[in-house]
Amino acid sequence: MSSIFTSPRFLPRVMWVDAASCAATGALQVGLTDALARLTGLPAGLLLGTGIFLLGYAALAAAMAMRATPPRTLIGLVVVGNLGWAAACAVLLASGAFPVTALGMAWVVAQAVTVLLLAEAQWLGLRATRADRARAALA
Repeated sequence: MSSIFTSPRFLPRVMWVDAASCAATGALQVGLTDALARLTGLPAGLLLGTGIFLLGYAALAAAMAMRATPPRTLIGLVVVGNLGWAAACAVLLASGAFPVTALGMAWVVAQAVTVLLLAEAQWLGLRATRADRARAALA
């Protein structure tokens, strides 16, 4: 039985969404570092550093999305990385290390939820394409 996850374009589309969300978040964090630091209670250095990281990651995710067949091993690493990002967001908020405002909490939670949803979609796409490849090999 075929599903949306087995479409040859599913994983590239998910990677485009990942790239776009990271590019937007990274651009905001780099371009508005000081304003976001004041509004969120998060340190400017953390916002700038993660913003730069997100811009670089967005370029890599876009490169993966452009491939006709996304590299499965790299997509698997992306899943692990997204889960790690969500865990880091939870640790950041639970630690109480910074005077995070309500907007800051929303900013961090939005990132955690986004990467968890992306990780789930990427994982489902990997599993579906693996099963689809196995069926094709048996045919």
